[in-house]
Amino acid sequence: MTSWGYSISRPRSIDIDRNDMSYSKELLREYPELQTCIACGNCTAACTAANFTSFSLRKVHTLVRRGEYQGMAEELEKCMLCGKCRLACPRGINTRQIVLTIKKHLANRSR
Repeated sequence: MTSWGYSISRPRSIDIDRNDMSYSKELLREYPELQTCIACGNCTAACTAANFTSFSLRKVHTLVRRGEYQGMAEELEKCMLCGKCRLACPRGINTRQIVLTIKKHLANRSR
């Protein structure tokens, strides 16, 4: 095999048709205010855990809406549940309760 000095990378596209969207739809039914999220990033900017780790509630929310749950439990373990994200949210979304709900769902899913 000849090396030409480059390699072909996997495409970074997201195939939502293959992702499991059932929990995402269930979460949106339970918390319809998530539909109003404008992904402004205020939750991440105010987050204490984000100052010390790579935690991003905005990223978690995006992954849930895409139906991607791999590594989500480890990411949510970084959350300190302090509630600053809820105070910073311009839409008044109960982000702390949503984190707790996602953690509970992932725990039930792994059983």
